[in-house]
Amino acid sequence: MVFKMEEAYRASPLFRGWQETLIWSCLQGIMGNVYADSPDKPASAMACLGDFRFFAGKPDRDLVLYWPDMEGMPDGGQGWCIMVPRDAGWTALIEGCYRKNARKVVRYATKKEPDVFNREKLQAALGLVPDGYGLRQMDEALFGLCREIVWCRDWVSQYRDFTMYQKYGMGTVMLKDGVPVSGASSYAGYHGGIEIQIDTVKGCRGRGLAYICGAKLILDCLQKGIYPSWDAQNKGSLRLAERLGYRFAGVYEAFEVEVGVAR
Repeated sequence: MVFKMEEAYRASPLFRGWQETLIWSCLQGIMGNVYADSPDKPASAMACLGDFRFFAGKPDRDLVLYWPDMEGMPDGGQGWCIMVPRDAGWTALIEGCYRKNARKVVRYATKKEPDVFNREKLQAALGLVPDGYGLRQMDEALFGLCREIVWCRDWVSQYRDFTMYQKYGMGTVMLKDGVPVSGASSYAGYHGGIEIQIDTVKGCRGRGLAYICGAKLILDCLQKGIYPSWDAQNKGSLRLAERLGYRFAGVYEAFEVEVGVAR
């Protein structure tokens, strides 16, 4: 049986030591939810935020098979998410439940070191904005615009409205002819920091735009005293992170899963 935890912090012991800010967002009750085998004293838990599902505690089949938004999905429960197991027991359970529909991938963690950034180098990056492009802080108009653009929707999709974004998020957008072409924003927020989401539209990649946007967002975070966490989906993202000052912490396994097709 699966329970949505009204007091998510009660699952904190199961996630203790896991340096993943999306989990922190859930446990702090800022965004996302925690589901467990008990509402008060869980032995198994799943932290859910956006596309991500993090599993901790005793491996539980019901949690692995549970998709919180299943009933609201227009295709009858088909969908996609990223499942992150804490240990081999959860890994085996995910593979056993979803089989060929769970594609194992490698992701790259970076160290959370607030004092590692070279502010002068990041500031110099702001002078690299190409002619014809403009750098702008995420405001309410851009927030609404990004919600409507598929490739950059994740910059703002986890926030109910701009008021929530102002409280728990921040971002920088590169514009060309008034249209977003690159940007760095907060996929999620937690007390003391954000999780960075960064991307560039395909036709404008390779021009250093993401580097400039990332530098501006990091500087803004440092000025406000919050930490800009970075989790790299691939080696390209890791290289960009390292160029901006982050240091590699290690790899971890995750599963890209098609939900609604478990056996």
